[in-house]
Amino acid sequence: MFSSAGHAGDVRIFGLPSGREFKRVPVFNTDCMVGWGITNESKAIIGTDADGRVKYNTGDTHHIHPSYTDGIYDGRYLFVNDKLNCRLGRVRLDTMECDRITEIPNIQGFHGTFPDKRDPVNPDINYTTRVFCGSEFSIPLPNFGQGIDDEASYRSLFSCIDAETMDVRWQVLIDGNCELVASSYDGKLAATTQYNTEMGVHYEDMMSAEMDSCLFFNIARIEEAVKDGRFTTYGESKVPVVDGLRDSNTDPRTALTCYVPIPKNPHGVNISPDGKYYACAGKLSPTASLIAHEKVLQWFDGVLADTRDAVVAEPELGLGPLHTAFDGRGNAYTTLFLDSQIVKWSVEGAIKFYQGDKSVQVVLDRLDVHYQPGHGFTSMGETREADGKYLISDNKFSKDRFLPVGPLHPETSQLIDISGDKMKLVHDNPVTSEPHDSIIIRRDIIKTKQVYALDQFPLAIKNAKESGVFREGKKVTIKIASQAPAFSLREFRVKKGDEVTIILTNLDKIEDLTHGFAIERHNINFVVNPQETKSVTFKANKPGVYWCYCTHFCHALHMEMRSRFIVEP
Repeated sequence: MFSSAGHAGDVRIFGLPSGREFKRVPVFNTDCMVGWGITNESKAIIGTDADGRVKYNTGDTHHIHPSYTDGIYDGRYLFVNDKLNCRLGRVRLDTMECDRITEIPNIQGFHGTFPDKRDPVNPDINYTTRVFCGSEFSIPLPNFGQGIDDEASYRSLFSCIDAETMDVRWQVLIDGNCELVASSYDGKLAATTQYNTEMGVHYEDMMSAEMDSCLFFNIARIEEAVKDGRFTTYGESKVPVVDGLRDSNTDPRTALTCYVPIPKNPHGVNISPDGKYYACAGKLSPTASLIAHEKVLQWFDGVLADTRDAVVAEPELGLGPLHTAFDGRGNAYTTLFLDSQIVKWSVEGAIKFYQGDKSVQVVLDRLDVHYQPGHGFTSMGETREADGKYLISDNKFSKDRFLPVGPLHPETSQLIDISGDKMKLVHDNPVTSEPHDSIIIRRDIIKTKQVYALDQFPLAIKNAKESGVFREGKKVTIKIASQAPAFSLREFRVKKGDEVTIILTNLDKIEDLTHGFAIERHNINFVVNPQETKSVTFKANKPGVYWCYCTHFCHALHMEMRSRFIVEP
């Protein structure tokens, strides 16, 4: 299970069914164990200001989704949003490390994200090529101090990022806010739920409309508009922005967007494993709306007269519906935040009931969870191979579930067996605040490296004999190798005021033989895994003797694995 970590800014990896946490992958946060935000390599990914300092060292991860090949997770990448600073991070699944971060211009509150499952323009390309990103907060465009009090003109943008280069490809100007995002299996549509179609700036102004919408994007038409130059740009950004406003897209035969009305302040949008339906749940309505993919396409073709006719079911489920997951057997599972329940319902039954057959059973089962579930997700449930084995309910409040650890409580992750007719709660474990979205992936899909290849690091030294202190004026480069139980340099000297770059290569080849490197009173600490190289750069401003030591237990003589860093006056 891969989980976003909310305002902790990282990604977490759990084993199932145990619920044990295996690893935390730093993305938008600083991590002094691995040195994320400390090493030069990680700073280059996170982004720095003119003085070489990390531009943002906070983040807020909400939604996490892997790359696909032909509608199945392919084990290449994991994409995660940063709502706080409007960034998209990419984690390589072979090393479980972030390798790229992109800041998205012109937006605030980047919340929902989802990769495409097939190239929407080149259908022969059956793997993820784009990542779709929705912005939740509307702002003046451009946001440089003009139009601050003209609240009616605030707008949001829907963005598309290239999955390989991580460049922003295009954006769409829209009415309303974006909540969550989904993509179709045939590559033709992306979707986002929208609350606050009223365009209010205060919460009491965001709840007057009985209908908000699920907004669909015709990807091929958007790409064609960009290719034809039918776009604008905002401020300093060169990203093309096409017009997806409701009033500009009334002719379905040329429209880039399709607004499907649904009640009320919807949150999640999830597509069924067969690709036929989108389920949207309205936080302030007891219903979930089921939208037929084919009918949205019919509207774009001019066949369907009214966008509301794309809704084929709207079952009443309970209070506070948020997210819907699927088991691949025709059943849907929706979290009820206010009722603290998971409700299981029949997709086919809901459609028949909506068509007028009131004898059909729609709700099949209910299960109490503890308490206030946010996201619920099934094993492989957002792929063509939903296996119907498990559902995880990530609950926002634990209250009396675990030992008290102070005013900030852990949250609750509950594992539910959904293989039978009735849901069964089988495991309950605490999770550190604050997980949002999670994905369950079959373990055979993930193929990780166990040892790095030394050749992939341009700064690596191949053997300890290449170690040394190299000076060019006031810039000093120190090359060191680590091999248990010693660093290749027992001491190294610089002068006060030098700009020092330390390059450390772990020459050990044994799996799991990681070394750490820390310098007393210099705010430097990071690890190097077998055959890996990392570097740090800093000013030597404090004359004296400072011990460097291995922070990661590696050998019986681990405590003796040290070097002296000497700063001469």
